[in-house]
Amino acid sequence: MTTPRALNAFGLICGPEPSPQRSSSELLARKVLDALVEYGVHGTLERTADHDITPGVEADLGGSDGWPALRERMLAADIFLIATPTRTGNMSAVARRVLERLDAELSDTDDTGRTRTYGKVAAAVVVGDEDSAHKISADLFQALNEIGFSLAPGAVTYCTSEAMDKPYFMDYDSTPEQVATMTASLAANAAHLARLLATHPYPPAN
Repeated sequence: MTTPRALNAFGLICGPEPSPQRSSSELLARKVLDALVEYGVHGTLERTADHDITPGVEADLGGSDGWPALRERMLAADIFLIATPTRTGNMSAVARRVLERLDAELSDTDDTGRTRTYGKVAAAVVVGDEDSAHKISADLFQALNEIGFSLAPGAVTYCTSEAMDKPYFMDYDSTPEQVATMTASLAANAAHLARLLATHPYPPAN
């Protein structure tokens, strides 16, 4: 019997805070990574604010462009996370920049026309002070799925308080029960789907 290969995850923290500033987005994303370990999936996170991501829709824009290195880590992962704070009811500008750069994946295809992200699983993490997580996750899901990522049921975990209210997620003494439940479900389903796709890839469309 063949031993299943180890799976890995990679997440981008799309808040404006560079390291080592506190970040609710990173804190909740780390909760996801901790939950994934229970299913044999180990992962790493990177703050986009620590990198110079050039605007554009190509995989590599040269010069000081920090996207190519992040892209290679994304493509090497089985599970890809995007974590974003809420900004005026929407995902952050940094998260939109990441989606803009992911547009290049649509033209990087194999001989069957499939992108390099086929067979990879994506999930979202949303934090903020407004109840906009459904809209943000819907926007992320559409973009990620169009690029070729697969989405398991419950592919988002979020912690948002009432509009104009606090605390932020990083200010809670412990993780709210509902957030912990969503996080556990995301990890279980994402790991299951990633392992399934690793052993049973999608068949060619033609």
